[in-house]
Amino acid sequence: MPEAAPPGPVPSYVHLDVRREGPVDWVRLNRPEVLNALNDVLVDELLDYFGKLCFERAVRVVVMQGAGRAFCAGLDLKSAAGFAPGTDMGGPASNLLRQRRISEIVMRMRRVQQPIISLVRGAASGGGFALALASDVRIAGKSARMNAAFIRIGLSGCDIGVSYFLPRLVGVSVASELLLTGRFIGAERALRVGLVSEVVDDEALEAAARSYIDDMLAASPLGLRMTKECLNHSIDAPSLETAVAMEDRTQILCTQTNDVREAVAAFLAKRPAQFTDT
Repeated sequence: MPEAAPPGPVPSYVHLDVRREGPVDWVRLNRPEVLNALNDVLVDELLDYFGKLCFERAVRVVVMQGAGRAFCAGLDLKSAAGFAPGTDMGGPASNLLRQRRISEIVMRMRRVQQPIISLVRGAASGGGFALALASDVRIAGKSARMNAAFIRIGLSGCDIGVSYFLPRLVGVSVASELLLTGRFIGAERALRVGLVSEVVDDEALEAAARSYIDDMLAASPLGLRMTKECLNHSIDAPSLETAVAMEDRTQILCTQTNDVREAVAAFLAKRPAQFTDT
């Protein structure tokens, strides 16, 4: 069997910090002075990171968080072209390109096969809310406050995939409330409606993430990747038959690896599995 490719270099950015711990990337939005709001540089860096992650097999789990007291306050309106009073918004073509650059971030987050855990403290508004929703698991600090802020600045409440993710997570009624009003949802209510997996003290967010990481890394590399991919497709599957057919093919693919035999042997022997397939 060929050896696994060595991990690539840890990316270096201006506003995005990436810390690699073995097979886990800890990714931090780092503009705390503006609550990690998205400017052009940070958008470019998120696009670059998640674009390259598709081909980085050595990374198996990603944890995303914001520096300071907020996750991400959304688009940086002070630096965004055309939003200041008296400035030119530009034409449809340039605006659509700018819009697509931002929305492509969440597309790439769903496209990568690594599970993404978001640790939400403080504000997760607008584009920051979208980043949290596009993640696979959300853990909220007690200070977390999330909202679809777009409708509060003269735009539609539906933006950057929020109208896709939100009703699938919390149902149409709660999603309609949040999108039509721009209201904030706090950590405890977010837990009640299934928007987050758990609520912990802000200082305990990283520790809480590690228990999820441990369980994910106990799965085989291929099994973990295929679970995210299959779940993504099953959410939109037109029928039970379609979902089951996809599951069947996924399971047969996994049985062709040495890792499935190692996992069974480890389970029977009550020991940790030693996976070799990547």
